[in-house]
Amino acid sequence: MDLGLTDRVYVLTGASRGLGFATAECLVADGARVVVSARAPEQVAEAVRRLGGPGRAIGLAGDLSDPATPQRLVAAAREQFGRLDGALVSVGGPPPGTAAGTTDAQWRESFETVFLGTVRTARTVAEALTDGGAIGLVLSTSARAPLAGLGISNGLRPGLAGVAKDMADEYGPRGVRVLGLLPGRIMTDRNRQLLAASGDAERARAEAEAGIPLRRIGEPAEFGRVAAFVLSPAAGYLTGITLPVDGGALRGL
Repeated sequence: MDLGLTDRVYVLTGASRGLGFATAECLVADGARVVVSARAPEQVAEAVRRLGGPGRAIGLAGDLSDPATPQRLVAAAREQFGRLDGALVSVGGPPPGTAAGTTDAQWRESFETVFLGTVRTARTVAEALTDGGAIGLVLSTSARAPLAGLGISNGLRPGLAGVAKDMADEYGPRGVRVLGLLPGRIMTDRNRQLLAASGDAERARAEAEAGIPLRRIGEPAEFGRVAAFVLSPAAGYLTGITLPVDGGALRGL
């Protein structure tokens, strides 16, 4: 199936590795051009190299807690590729810990990056898009069901799912779509860290896989293909939803 991605241009944050990079790979493989962003300049440069260089991808180091970053990303896409068709907004997971055991400083820092940084980026990109544009927010299955030991995520992700729905209502009349993606257990560096933090990574992995109907942890490319589809014109009648990519782990209908 032709997804209609040829020569379309997307901004991806948190995309030097993990789910953002996997999505960038899928978009580029289908003919899109991408602007990838992350905090570490050297990791951004390596991601651009792996994606095929300036003809296919450019990079911009930036932190979403900086109010200037979203507009810089929009400007970079237009300057390099002459257009902008959407974005995947992904932010690294907040520190683990219970909601009650997390300090004010940790809550404040995570709110600035995970929540406000995401909202600001989605708003800035949406205002720059025309009919056919799409924005995907990378959230977590914690948007629907709390995850043990991830109190900040449990607090902030459901709010972002509500923001995505609200923005879908606001921008829909202009033909701009907004969706939430809910990755479950996918083998990124973040999940490796969480498994290692248990003290017995192999046992923790086995326990996690036992709770997934497909009985395995997903691969980043499996998320990337879903994300590339929902951003593409082929998904032109999808908006305002939150889509789990979790091997069936969520139990709600």
